[in-house]
Amino acid sequence: MANPFKLCLLIDDNYIDNFVTRKILEGSNFVEKIVVVRSASDAITALRDGLVKPDVIFLDVRMPMMGGFEFLEEYEKIEIDKDEIKIFMLSSSLDPVDIRKSTDNKYITQFIHKPLTSKALEELCQ
Repeated sequence: MANPFKLCLLIDDNYIDNFVTRKILEGSNFVEKIVVVRSASDAITALRDGLVKPDVIFLDVRMPMMGGFEFLEEYEKIEIDKDEIKIFMLSSSLDPVDIRKSTDNKYITQFIHKPLTSKALEELCQ
């Protein structure tokens, strides 16, 4: 797979999950550059201030302080070109409410169960 995306913003509070996801992304040539942020509120600030301009975001559902769905509420308020950004909800949650909420959210492209795999990335590019 040849880098379909330039910059990936990975938003997840879990160090181990970030390590695994980053290795899968790097090994799959899915993206040229990866920025990892362990706080959804820090990600909002970085997006709002123009510090990162991702074309793809992997977003965890459950995080302390601000979870994935709260991130999406704040994301909606940011004045950036959202049409060019794909957001994938990446979570270990099996809660049907989380899956439904992500399916119903206009910004979420797809819900992906952790851990991220090369096969899942290949399916995203089809």
